[in-house]
Amino acid sequence: MFAGMIFDLDGVIADTHAIHRQAWRQMLLERGQQVSEGELDFVLEGRKREEILRHFLGTLSAAQISHYGERKDELFHQSAVGLRAIPGVLDLLDQLENAGVPAAVATSASKRRTHQIIEHLGLARHFSAVLTGDDVVKGKPDPSIFYLAAEHLRMIPHRLLVVEDSGAGVRAAKSAGMRCLGIGSGALAARLGQEGADYVVPDFTGISLAKLQTLLPTPQPTIMAREQTYKGSKSCAGSSDFASCKETV
Repeated sequence: MFAGMIFDLDGVIADTHAIHRQAWRQMLLERGQQVSEGELDFVLEGRKREEILRHFLGTLSAAQISHYGERKDELFHQSAVGLRAIPGVLDLLDQLENAGVPAAVATSASKRRTHQIIEHLGLARHFSAVLTGDDVVKGKPDPSIFYLAAEHLRMIPHRLLVVEDSGAGVRAAKSAGMRCLGIGSGALAARLGQEGADYVVPDFTGISLAKLQTLLPTPQPTIMAREQTYKGSKSCAGSSDFASCKETV
């Protein structure tokens, strides 16, 4: 059985996608860029903010990235008053807490916006660790943020279940040696499956901890898989002492 869970934020914990699209559309329009709905799909792919800004606006200085990013966050918060959690996630988080199963957030969003959303939804007590795009150099699909979450939870990656709603997020989770539950429907669900998600659901409605443990049992890794798992981990990289990297469950 998996011993802990890692949740993406946007589209997994918080129903933010429509708000994100509108905020990015308005910010880009202010910069003279008109984008289509299809082009805006890029902002939902789990990428860090600077990657999104450079994708649409080209080469930017650090000061410009900071300024445009803050403006986008301002626009986001103007429309986030009625922000709600994804259906069923609150109940699942309560089940995890009652069962003593630790949870973490691993998102490409900024630290400021991440904590504001978690506080707004009243979910801070549910998470043992909150990792954001500000904590890693490379965003998803690089697995760095999931390795970092595993370190904070003090667990071996293969004992963790990640919940993601983007192809980049699924690839990052699988690269880290973790199981992955996809959140999506229709074409998105099919894509998440193609990217490697172990199971896909539209939301958490009717999804219990017991059901997840049955649907997504933890595979037993080979010794080679264990060694590969820790190559990207800061505290375990280059370590020959596997016991020093063990989890506490």
